[in-house]
Amino acid sequence: MRGVMHLRSLAALLLLAVCFGAVAGDLYTTINHLREGEGGCGAAKQLPPLQPQAALERVARDLAQGNKLEQSLAAAGYRATRVKALTFSGDRIGARVAEILATQNYCQQLQDAAMTEAGTYVDARQVWIVIAAPFAPSVEMAGQTAGQRVLDLVNEARSTRRNCGNKAFNEARPVSWNDILAEASRLHAEDMAHFNYLDHGGRDGSTPALRVERAGYRYRAMGENIAGGQTKPEDAVTAWIKSPPHCANLMNPAFTEMGVAFAVDRTSKLGVYWAQEFGAPR
Repeated sequence: MRGVMHLRSLAALLLLAVCFGAVAGDLYTTINHLREGEGGCGAAKQLPPLQPQAALERVARDLAQGNKLEQSLAAAGYRATRVKALTFSGDRIGARVAEILATQNYCQQLQDAAMTEAGTYVDARQVWIVIAAPFAPSVEMAGQTAGQRVLDLVNEARSTRRNCGNKAFNEARPVSWNDILAEASRLHAEDMAHFNYLDHGGRDGSTPALRVERAGYRYRAMGENIAGGQTKPEDAVTAWIKSPPHCANLMNPAFTEMGVAFAVDRTSKLGVYWAQEFGAPR
């Protein structure tokens, strides 16, 4: 008799697991229908569906077990630029969650265009949904195009008097592009990105001056700007203008040439790294 009862209990548990699995699968479909503007959610524009992500499913499960969001993300090895966790509880909540999600507040959250991935967890009395924008840094232009844009922005900045910290600078003549300085910039940007640091000192102990010399540039004056995390040339130049020593390099009338480059590594802390070399040839 005990064996029969055990088999019945096991069958009931398996059926429950299958039901929860079906609810979880249907939940992704429900979420994406709402994201597309169906089921009571109006959509201003067409959005791609949220993609199920195993790491976020682990995060949702950990949250259901009482863990904190940041700890759960770290444990799952998931890096996000933005993340939102939604939770619902109550009897037969899996059957009711679609109706709840179709309200205006949740529609707006599911239709956040920045969010691209999702994970869910469903049990007898609770549902967790985690939606996220993964950490995926990129610069949406080619290196040469970005370099030209930085050059234009630098010369625009040099055309105006400004204070860099407590030091005043008059207008300066525009600088021109130099391929050797650009190569020195590329090498340092790539080294910072791949080895996860932001510093004027190279891992080999090199200085900016030594690096431009190695690249083949002979100078009577030189300077270096670096930045990390910016995904647009405009943001990198803005950061340099706000930093007194970098601003002073940008406005220095002694410099006549420049090169700049960026490098991307998603495993690094900042994702995008910029290096800019200024110079005046001998």
